[in-house]
Amino acid sequence: MDALLDRFGRTYAREAEIKLADRPKPLYQLLVLAMLLSARISAEIAVAAARELFAAGYGTPAGMRDASWQDRVDALGRGHYRRYDERTSTMLGRGAELLIDRWKGDLRRLRDDAEGDPRRIASLLTEFPGIGPTGADIFLREVQAVWPQVAPHLDKRVLEGAGKLGLPRQERPLAELAGSNDDLARLSAALVRVSRSKKGVDEVRAAAAR
Repeated sequence: MDALLDRFGRTYAREAEIKLADRPKPLYQLLVLAMLLSARISAEIAVAAARELFAAGYGTPAGMRDASWQDRVDALGRGHYRRYDERTSTMLGRGAELLIDRWKGDLRRLRDDAEGDPRRIASLLTEFPGIGPTGADIFLREVQAVWPQVAPHLDKRVLEGAGKLGLPRQERPLAELAGSNDDLARLSAALVRVSRSKKGVDEVRAAAAR
């Protein structure tokens, strides 16, 4: 666990320079990041695109809604998110409008509508354009650091990574190894990275054996 977290335990929110907290702005930024990460594009490009959007002033629902379609496309392009940029720009605008109209720009209201139930939260999240089950899982993996109601959230991809390292493939035993919710989010991100990389598995095993 120490070797895994030391090498790969950086959340995607942190990579995108999101100071995650239970407040409207960082929660919205995490939703945007989850949407970008769920496309068939590298995580590095998705994170870079999120940074560009936020740097351009589109890190709030109002900022995203009020930006022109072309402005959003341009920001995505600066992050090299070019394969899906036009479609994504449209979805980002519509998603911001939905969040403002239905939950007054505050994802905590969505959580409260779902009464803190992770499955209901995930279902509501999929109402946002571009957020399917994968995007909802990404959001829940990261937000569990600040939303204890949804912890532990260890989806199939996380458990797959755990199996490759010989860690428990059941949610509760794996969560107990993490300890805090913050470390649980870090563990989730680390295991997702490992699930995609045999080199990462070998690196963690080698470090742990020293």
